[in-house]
Amino acid sequence: ESALEQADEEEEQKLVQNKAKQKKGASHAITKSVANSDTGTTVKQRKKKKVADETVNRRTVFVGNLPVSCTVQALKSLFKQYGKIQSIRFRSLVPAEDTLSKKLAAIKHKVHPNAKFINAYVVFKEECDAIKALNENGTEIASGFHIRVDIASKPSSHDNKRSVFLGNLSYDISDDAVREHFFVCGGVVAVRIVRDRKTGLGKGFGYVLFENTDAVHLALKLNDSLLMGRKIRVKRCGEKWKAPQESPDQSRAPKDRVDTTLKNKRCSRDSFVGEKAIPLKKSTKPKRLKTVPRNKAGKSKGSSDKNQTYKSVHYCYKD
Repeated sequence: ESALEQADEEEEQKLVQNKAKQKKGASHAITKSVANSDTGTTVKQRKKKKVADETVNRRTVFVGNLPVSCTVQALKSLFKQYGKIQSIRFRSLVPAEDTLSKKLAAIKHKVHPNAKFINAYVVFKEECDAIKALNENGTEIASGFHIRVDIASKPSSHDNKRSVFLGNLSYDISDDAVREHFFVCGGVVAVRIVRDRKTGLGKGFGYVLFENTDAVHLALKLNDSLLMGRKIRVKRCGEKWKAPQESPDQSRAPKDRVDTTLKNKRCSRDSFVGEKAIPLKKSTKPKRLKTVPRNKAGKSKGSSDKNQTYKSVHYCYKD
């Protein structure tokens, strides 16, 4: 009877465990379906956001090389003639304090005193109005500030055939300084100096876009010309820069020259300063040295006795 009771209890436990497993499987399936539905909604939302971002970028105009003192009202008065403006936001700001964020610095207009340039985005309500606003590219909004205007959705509109690459530029160089330097070559459409986002300083290189390809040929002649005390490097976009070839006397790399100097120093330290000994011919068969008794060689006293013993042994080896 006790065995039957135990068997009944075991069967009841198994039934309870099976029910619990079924409940867990159902809940897990529900969570999976919910997760899949959530991922489906997130994918749809991402697609919608991408489409919305593309449409907004087509209606957005990037305005570069603005003075720090530029305001929203000044930009509105400049671009309102092309259509209705939805929003204007400033970017590339360097806050006056490390605790301030760039957004808060733009709102409070607290910019670092060393910062000279800022950028902005002007969003129009119609795409055609943004295209019309490109006519303001190259206009002088303030003394020494020619703005660069481009559509935000077309960052790759740079024409390599009408552009040159600039290297070894000064870090605090301005766009207008580059424009004045290359103005003799032809009409300059835009100047782009690559700058650091945090400090606003240049990274030492940039690009110049001309109106035609003839200006590029003239600009290449300004290679190694001085600009703000630096010999700038000018080459076509897409070409790799080659280091100047060294003369045959300086064909070795610096590392090789250092190694040779070290070797010479080591040899000079280890070399014998006095009279050079005559090297002896090496024999193929090993020869044993003949020992000379002390009675013949004499007692070793001082340095002179040592020299005599050395000479005697030396002569025995030579014979």
